[in-house]
This record gives sequence, C-alpha cells and structure tokens, in this order.
Amino acid sequence: MDLSVERPKLSDADGGGEDRLSALPDDLLIRILLLVDDAPAAARTSILASRWRRLWTLLPELTFDFIEHRCIGAALAAHEAPDLSLLFALTKDASPESVSAWLPIAARGLSGCIYLEVVRQQVEIKAGARGAPVGLPCFEKATDIMLNLGFLGLSLPPSGVFARLKYLHLVDIHLHGQFGLGDLLSSQRCPSLGRLLVGNVRGLESLNIQSDSLVDMELSELLCLQQLNVMAPALDWFKVSRCFSDPLNPELSVANISAPQLTALDWKNEYDPSSIHIDKIAHLEKLGIQLSILEGEEEAAERNQYGMTLLRRFDHIHTLDVQISYPPVLQSWRWV
Repeated sequence: MDLSVERPKLSDADGGGEDRLSALPDDLLIRILLLVDDAPAAARTSILASRWRRLWTLLPELTFDFIEHRCIGAALAAHEAPDLSLLFALTKDASPESVSAWLPIAARGLSGCIYLEVVRQQVEIKAGARGAPVGLPCFEKATDIMLNLGFLGLSLPPSGVFARLKYLHLVDIHLHGQFGLGDLLSSQRCPSLGRLLVGNVRGLESLNIQSDSLVDMELSELLCLQQLNVMAPALDWFKVSRCFSDPLNPELSVANISAPQLTALDWKNEYDPSSIHIDKIAHLEKLGIQLSILEGEEEAAERNQYGMTLLRRFDHIHTLDVQISYPPVLQSWRWV
C-alpha cells in the first residue's frame, strides 16, 4: 500500500465533468469509506481526486486483512483521526520486531478495540518463540484488547494503567519477562476490567488475580499452570478447562478460588479437594463438571469421585453440565 501515490482526478480524464461525489461533506464521505471495510482499499481512493487524498486518514476504524505487515505501521503513522475506535489486523508471519514497532503508535490513538491475529506456519510454531518478544505497550484508552499471536513471545508492560479496558483476550501466546500477568490484571492497573479470556498461553506457571471488577473469566489450555489464586468478589461466571500440569498432585498444582458472588462455575478439570480450594459459594446456580470413561476402572472411579465431590458441595444447582471424556474407539475393518 503506497500512501504517497498521486494521480489525476477521474473528472479530468473524462473531459472535466463535474465531480458531485467529492462535493459531499467529509463526514458522509468517511461513512462511505467505512463501508469499504479495508484500510488499503480506502487509501487507494486517494487517486480519485485531490478532495479524497487524505480522507482515509480520518477513518475512525482501520481494517487490515492479510496485508504485508510493514504497511500497518505506515498506515498508523499517517493516520490523523483524533480517536481510533477499531483496529483490526490479520497478518501472516509477522516478526516480533515488526509488531513491536507499530503497537506503541496504535496505543496512543486507540480509544476502542484492537484485534490482532498473527498466522504462523506450523514449523515456526513448533520451533518455539525465539528472539525478542513483542512488547505490549500500555493502552490507556482502549476498551477491548484481543491478541492471538501464533505463539510469538509477549512481554507485558511493567507500569501504566489500562484505565478503560473492559475485555482482555489473550490466546496462543508465549509469555516472557519478569512482570506477571497477575500484576497487569490487578484492580490498580485494570480498574474497569470485566471480562477475561486466557487460552493456550505458554510460560504461565503461576497466576495470581486480585480484581474487584472482574465479572466473567475463562481459563483454558494452560497446561503449564501449577498455581492459581483468584480473589474476585464480583465474579459471576468462571470457567476453567484443561489447566494444570498435574491437578491431582497438591505439591505441583494448587488452586485457591475466592469468588463469593459466583452463579456459574464450569470446572472441566479433575477436582481434588486437597489441592483445589474453592471458598463457600452461596448463590451458585449452574455447575459444569467432567467425568471420565477410561480403560482402567480404578483410575476412572477415582477421578469421577473427585468430580462428584464438587457436585455434592452445592445444594441449589439449577443447571448441571456434565462433560464425559473417553478414549477414542478404534474402528475395526473386516476384509470381505
């Protein structure tokens, strides 16, 4: 996307006819460009006439769908709108250095939602996160941050307040650095955070969350997690699935949950009351548990006993969701 291209007006090419479209007010032309839903295509309207040359830089929303990653930084540097309500970027094979170069520019102007997804080849994902991680700046005005980095490394900011952040979504990320996710999620740094999704994040062995604002939280595929501490007095819905490296060993995997206002708990892990501690919940209405059908009957009975122990803790469940896991059945073939 070359943002500096200048070409003659289309009206000049056809004999100088009247350009009625360009006579429309800026706000209406910007609404037309928003319907394009593609920032590079909107930028190319600059060739229509001088009237259109900088209109795309005033767009309140920028969408990049599988564009060369370097163009995102160039577009953000040229962007002139006072507030950016949406930044959507879907890109392939971006390097941590290239992402780190433009994220601070986005953080300064973003007042709404950022969605960033990096699609990487499987061979790169298997090789792990190498080199310097992506540096996440402080988004002081953002309301929603959704990052899916294809297991690129990510380092969290050591300071700064995400004052308006309501929703944080972190998926397929390899955490780096000495500053933990729990520090970022605290009420001091994210005072408005209401919804949290953390899924398939590597490098996360301990997670300590103390938040007065969290209402919905989901943790999934955190296989390296060994210690989870949650103090969330306003939490209403909590889902935990496929977390902990060894949930049946209290020395390796421990959870302490304090969320007295919970109405829905979806615990799709093995539950051992000696290592998983959940404070008394008086208002729970919905419960999800996991049961197993395994080849070894004794092992299955032990795991299921833990799940039933969790169920017996609550007397006033209105909805019960039971997930039954079982080994795959090999299809037998018969030659005729």
